[in-house]
Amino acid sequence: MQLKWLEDFVTLAQARSYTRAAELRHVTHPAFGRRIRALEVWAGAPLVERGAGPFKLTTAGERFLDTAQQMLLGLDASREELRSVVGRQARTVTLATGRTLARTLVADWLVRLRPVLRDAEVRVLTRSLADTVLLLEQHAADFSLLYHHPALALRLDARQFTHLTLASDKLVPVSRVDAQGGALHGFGPRPVPYLAYAHGLALGRLVEDHLSQHPQAPVLQRHVECDSADALYEYVLKGLGVAWLPWSMVHADCKSGQLTMAGDRRMEVRFDVRLYRPKRRLGPLAEQVWAAFAKR
Repeated sequence: MQLKWLEDFVTLAQARSYTRAAELRHVTHPAFGRRIRALEVWAGAPLVERGAGPFKLTTAGERFLDTAQQMLLGLDASREELRSVVGRQARTVTLATGRTLARTLVADWLVRLRPVLRDAEVRVLTRSLADTVLLLEQHAADFSLLYHHPALALRLDARQFTHLTLASDKLVPVSRVDAQGGALHGFGPRPVPYLAYAHGLALGRLVEDHLSQHPQAPVLQRHVECDSADALYEYVLKGLGVAWLPWSMVHADCKSGQLTMAGDRRMEVRFDVRLYRPKRRLGPLAEQVWAAFAKR
């Protein structure tokens, strides 16, 4: 069965004339008649009364007319929906990243890219490091914004993906200040309440790797474990302990005197932030975004 047969049949039912319907469908009268007969063969029943009287659909034709109209309306609606989706996709950039980067670097990124993005939509997908890489490999994201450090093994094929280094940051051990302006939980001989990342988080792996190799690592008592840097930040503000937080997240609080470093610079963990993309050509908008970053 061909779609044009349904369109022919609905037009015939509306025009109530083979000659007029053939004109409306821009085919010859004989060709139009053959297409109606082909539809009847497919349906397995006559749809139009044959005879010298006025045009009339058979009982089967009357029932099939409603079905044909609904099918055509459904197909038209689906086509319009698909066109709408394609249009949105052309104006959409998808970025996969972690929750902490989405809150810090991506927020600044969105502000700076306003002239490029204009009325476009940015989809920000927050996932674990492994899932963020997987989204890029499966073409479910245009870009992935990731931490880069020797302790984080990324298995992205350099033959298929490339990257830009967008920023450098560091994890710093911070504590709420005490009444004298010092660290409420400073490093010393006694155990310090430690607000830790969950083991699966990239930031947690950076901290654990750093502490395991540091000859002067502080004595820590694991007090809270959480899979959210935002939550750990709130716990530090409430004086619950020490956490290694991105400097981009806490520098304003340290400068204002709410928070302070719990240790010296030897306790810092430095890392880069990289934007990854496939080497294959992306959509026009995604390519404009990449070009904007490449000019930095």
